[in-house]
Amino acid sequence: MTALIPALLAAAAANSTPAVADFSLMAASAAADAAAEEQRDATIVVTGQRTEGNEDYGVAEQRTATRLPLSQKETPQSVSVVTRAQIDDFQLNDVNQLLATVPGVNVLAAETDRVYYSARGYDIQTFQIDGVGMPFAFGIQTGSLDTAIYDRIEVVRGAPGLLTPTGNPSAVVNFIRKRPYRDLRASVSAQYGSYDNLRLDGDISVPLTSDGSVRARAVGAYLDTDSYLDRYHLGRWTGYGIVEADLGPDTVASAGFAYQHHQSRAAQWGAVPLYYTDGTRVDFARSDNTGPDWAGWGVTERQIFGDLTHHWGEDWTATLTVLRRANDENDKLFYVYGNPDRETGDGIYTYPGAFRGQTRNLTIDAHVAGKLSIGGRKHDVLFGAVRSAEGYIQDSAYDYSTVGVPISLDQLFSGTFPEPDFPDFTESLNINRKQETVYGLVRLNLADPFKVMLGGNYTHASSDGTSYGTPQNYDRKKFLPFAGATFDVTANVTLYASYATIFNPQTEFDANNRLLDPIEGDNIEAGVKGEFFGGGLLATAAVFRARQNNTAQAAGFDTVLGRTIYAGVDSRSEGVEFELAGSPAQGLQLTGGFTTMRIRDENGDPARTFVPRTTAKFNATYSPPALSALKLGASLQYQSGFYFDPGTVSSTTGETVRLEQEAYALLDLLVSYAITPRVTLSANVRNVTDVKYLTSLTFEQGYYGAPRTVLGTLTVKY
Repeated sequence: MTALIPALLAAAAANSTPAVADFSLMAASAAADAAAEEQRDATIVVTGQRTEGNEDYGVAEQRTATRLPLSQKETPQSVSVVTRAQIDDFQLNDVNQLLATVPGVNVLAAETDRVYYSARGYDIQTFQIDGVGMPFAFGIQTGSLDTAIYDRIEVVRGAPGLLTPTGNPSAVVNFIRKRPYRDLRASVSAQYGSYDNLRLDGDISVPLTSDGSVRARAVGAYLDTDSYLDRYHLGRWTGYGIVEADLGPDTVASAGFAYQHHQSRAAQWGAVPLYYTDGTRVDFARSDNTGPDWAGWGVTERQIFGDLTHHWGEDWTATLTVLRRANDENDKLFYVYGNPDRETGDGIYTYPGAFRGQTRNLTIDAHVAGKLSIGGRKHDVLFGAVRSAEGYIQDSAYDYSTVGVPISLDQLFSGTFPEPDFPDFTESLNINRKQETVYGLVRLNLADPFKVMLGGNYTHASSDGTSYGTPQNYDRKKFLPFAGATFDVTANVTLYASYATIFNPQTEFDANNRLLDPIEGDNIEAGVKGEFFGGGLLATAAVFRARQNNTAQAAGFDTVLGRTIYAGVDSRSEGVEFELAGSPAQGLQLTGGFTTMRIRDENGDPARTFVPRTTAKFNATYSPPALSALKLGASLQYQSGFYFDPGTVSSTTGETVRLEQEAYALLDLLVSYAITPRVTLSANVRNVTDVKYLTSLTFEQGYYGAPRTVLGTLTVKY
């Protein structure tokens, strides 16, 4: 027995070694599987990198410019990305607040509920959703857009003509939707701030199978707020749901629905007349509002979408996307025209109207991307096709007994003009547009540091229908080439250049109620991009020149038809841009940029003078390493002065009237504290210095932007 015990112990020890080894292998395998699942969650199969869930203001890759998964340094165009962390930190809850922080982008709020956007001097008229979209129906965004349902927003400045066949040499804005996780995650937040600004949102992602191969996500947001503008009120509902499924190891399908309803009260159609007949400025308060209580914009948008993505090996991917959008408007609006006499106050007249509109759009996009080995090197290849059809119908109603009624400034600002007894609606617009495009791109790997992109698209754009009885027919075909190149000077510094042409059938009308000819032109840019601090910070510098012919420019208002009339203008913008994004130090996140340019018409005179020539944007947050629960931040938006010449002459001085807004800067601050890893309390202060400024001068009416406001937010995550 004494001899047996040591023998048994030795045998036990010997037999235990494989068991320990097996356990270690199992643990390592489990850790590898977990890491793989985490990576699958971090990379969305359709749209690339996911930005939510981390604090970064920079991204490793973007796909908006070419659909290829390239870093910003590898992309021969100027690209800005607003990540989920930046959206949450600065509470960029709608697209206007968000785009105001993007380098080189201007947000021009001509009315309370309709907004123009511009970059490099020209209008941004294309929003995409997951890379698919069409230009705005009338070149302007009606109603606000909530950002609760998006992971990030990517902005490609210049002429994104490869994948966006119709557009301006300005920018394309791509909204990347949130996608489900493979595990359970949830968050809720409640906000309250100045002018009874209440916002609630919730977000939950759940696995529908034990391994998360089928998963779903739902997001909802509710906004109810008054305003610094007298009587103005806005209510907005946003809902979003998506189901995603792995059909196999290499195939993913998703389908979803998005909904938003925007309803305002005491909204402005147009704004305040800015000058008296003698040419001097009307002195009005920041809170003055021309909208009566009964006036408001009602906009409802619904989206049904689906996509199917399949991988072949490591190098090839095919994606099919279908997007159905339905937009309905129901508006009762109050416009005024004319200019008051300084002594009597007479000279302003009413123009109320009621409108119904519906837009239906179906877009189908299919593309294949991969790599080919030629000459011992791998080259990127992309080709695809997209077809989009859109129908727009607008009905209008006018009580002509209330049109042209004289109204004083006092009565105008009191909002007491009675609601007209609008008659039955009559059809004013009925337009159908189609767009069919085939596109392709080759990224040639000519040498380790040298890449060349060659590509383009062939587009057929057509329209038929009527606007106020006038035919709106066109049938245009155009080939748009694209070329770009990058050269790595060092491992972290790259030179780049690109060339793109533009083509954009227009929807604006001239004084003869004739549809303007398409915009045509080109865009050239070159610059340098560098990654520093171990790749944590991207810095870029670029020069650009954009030429755009026959651009629609406001040339008055047709009181008979109730719309702005336009004239075609040839112009060219030239400028320089600087931008940075990322983290140069632990706890510090930065984005920002500086743009300065000039815009001249064919005679060499300043054009589009209502667009600021110089802008600077800077956003930063800092969490001290010793107190990571605390976060401090600041956002600065500067723009130089701008002006608008209405083409009228002062009745007293005989001089040409000019409306001007001087240069100004807005400063926003934030502070947040993570009470626990799951509970965060934050406060945001906007326009800290309480600057008074006009929101735009796109025509001879305008209103002032918001004063200092405060917003508090409580967020709980699971």
